[in-house]
Amino acid sequence: MDTRRLRLLLELSRLGSMRAVADELYLTTSTVSQQLAVLAREAGTALLEPDGRRVRLTPAGRRLAEHAVTILAAVDAARLDLDPDAEPAGVLRVAGFATAVRRSLMPVAAEVAARQPRLRLLIHEHEPAEAFARLDSDDVDLALVYDYDLAPAAFDPAIETSPLWTAAWSLGVPARDAEQTPAGDALAVFARFRDRSWIVNSRNTADERAVRTVASMAGFEPAVAHRADSLDLVEDLIVAGLGVGLLPEDHPTRPGVALLPLDRPGITLRSYTAVRRGRATWPPLALILRMLQAHDEDGSLPRAAKPLPLPFL
Repeated sequence: MDTRRLRLLLELSRLGSMRAVADELYLTTSTVSQQLAVLAREAGTALLEPDGRRVRLTPAGRRLAEHAVTILAAVDAARLDLDPDAEPAGVLRVAGFATAVRRSLMPVAAEVAARQPRLRLLIHEHEPAEAFARLDSDDVDLALVYDYDLAPAAFDPAIETSPLWTAAWSLGVPARDAEQTPAGDALAVFARFRDRSWIVNSRNTADERAVRTVASMAGFEPAVAHRADSLDLVEDLIVAGLGVGLLPEDHPTRPGVALLPLDRPGITLRSYTAVRRGRATWPPLALILRMLQAHDEDGSLPRAAKPLPLPFL
């Protein structure tokens, strides 16, 4: 049923005559009559009956007018909820990798809890492939994902992305090996450990692709032996002498682990937000996207983080 016709029926039940409805809504009486006749056909039952020179609602008409109160109120509420200028309310589901959740989302979540009591965030920790799958299946509304400049991601055209922060990554090695390794030159650093076992992420292939790219430039094929999702576990493996692997340059390391800076080429992690195309104007999502961008632009990020254009977007 057309909600505009339901409103005519509701006004008729309130005002008592088609002429009064026409005057109230700046229509002609014949237009009101025609639209109510269409509504009766849509409803499959008579809604009006003669009452002298006027009409009155049938029992079915009165019942539908009662329903119209609820229906029109729900439609008005939906319009308000979807209005880009409306107060954000409801549940926003976010999937993101752990570093972005801690670095970007948690400060935003604290502010939302304090200032937006009608908005609730649900946070799920996922690597990019998992987050994109949940975004595609509509299980989340926002994904916080990443790639590396040496292993750029390819995106579905249905996804809109915006850059957040970047972070340089270094090679984590046993501390006892650090003094014997030239710093800075990535190819020389990698070549120094060409015969070691290598540690890569168990839930994402981006860092492995970056490692293999630099190793190839240095003239060897890395022997990937261990896969771990936890940076703490990567450090444990390094301390135990079981391999070397990439670690964030700004990540505090435990004793026994040294970080060797990489340059020419460097390896940079790039983080960004991802949403389904066309959904970014939904008030809760628009608010969180603005807050994430503002948080990363106000200098609150660690020293290594800075904006970087994503050429593949």
